[in-house]
Amino acid sequence: MFLDKAKIRILSGKGGNGAVAWRREKYVDKGGPAGGDGGRGGDVYFIADENMTTLMDFKYKSIFKAENGENGRPKSQHGRGGKDLIIKVPLGTVVKDPENDKIIADLTEHEQKILVAKGGRGGRGNARFATAQKRAPQFSEPGEPGIERDLELELKLIADIGLLGMPNAGKSTFISVVSSAKPKIADYPFTTLVPHLGVVKKESGDGFVIADIPGLIEGASEGIGLGHEFLRHVERCRFLIHVVDLTQENPVENYKKINLELKKHGTRLSDLYQIVALNKIDAISEEKKSEYLNEFKKYTDDVFLISAATKEGIAQFMDFVKQKVDEIPKPEFKIEIDEDLAAFDNDDSSYAVYKIDKKTYTVEGGKIIRLANVTDTRNIDQLYRFQNILAAMNVYEALKEAGIQDGDMVKIGHIEFEYYN
Repeated sequence: MFLDKAKIRILSGKGGNGAVAWRREKYVDKGGPAGGDGGRGGDVYFIADENMTTLMDFKYKSIFKAENGENGRPKSQHGRGGKDLIIKVPLGTVVKDPENDKIIADLTEHEQKILVAKGGRGGRGNARFATAQKRAPQFSEPGEPGIERDLELELKLIADIGLLGMPNAGKSTFISVVSSAKPKIADYPFTTLVPHLGVVKKESGDGFVIADIPGLIEGASEGIGLGHEFLRHVERCRFLIHVVDLTQENPVENYKKINLELKKHGTRLSDLYQIVALNKIDAISEEKKSEYLNEFKKYTDDVFLISAATKEGIAQFMDFVKQKVDEIPKPEFKIEIDEDLAAFDNDDSSYAVYKIDKKTYTVEGGKIIRLANVTDTRNIDQLYRFQNILAAMNVYEALKEAGIQDGDMVKIGHIEFEYYN
């Protein structure tokens, strides 16, 4: 089965909690704090793998979670960091953020790697908070939570040539003749339900890839038929081979309809160079062959008469195709990637104050939320520390400028408190 779209949820690992512990060793005067730090949570990565050809692995598993960090231990021992999670995807996979439909990554090279969710930081143990004035801190930090994200994966096959044509035009037979691909072939509409890839070997020893795309029909851009759904797979091609069935009622009109659907899909596809292969010449008269050849020459000079079934004209046609593969470079297919969305770890020192309603304000920003996340509201020492940090970051001044009054509520992450000057 072929799968070229998938929706998944990823969760990076939670950071381990810092420990509250004390030295209790013989001959060590007065001991002291000895709580170790928690380990960091595991990150989540995508990596492109040339051995994969479909997103089928994501059909039965849609939630992926990295390992949490271990909690800190006594004797100032730090917890072990969580293992990173590496998710393999096929070459040509585009990763999107469904919330804003922006593209996070375009993975086109083998072992290309992208970080999509950073693991939570480990909380600091109480040994970290010892000072000359406060020698016995009774608190530690909890670990930072991991990041949870919903992502969309979309596969755009990486092929040199795309095969286009109406249903039953003979594309599957053609690709089976010129390559090692073995697609299903039958005489009924939409035999090809999924794209097929075939590798054509050249005399030099290397080869190129042809993608057989399900047939297009008129109205495909409005969701009719199958082909339009798969046109994303030929967007990266060097050029197209347009297979036309000469036994159909009006081959020229069919040719025009396909090109109109390409134009509706986008200018990139409609501007691609095309070679026209007039197929099934074994089933028509010599007079008809000459008539159709002259008719199609009005639209392009590169027209060939072939029969995929009997292999007539295939050798000459493929010699021309191989020549064009050498002449036409791979397109520089650039997708606008929002690198800021690739991975975020709430390490931004800037913040903003918003008025939610008449008596409620919220403070938002990467670093300020991160600090709130690692503050245990049950521990008075940690709350005092958090308030001191807010003062040092001029948060209270920003609240005053926003118009806050005594008794108004302030929300920062999971922490809520009443403001008094």
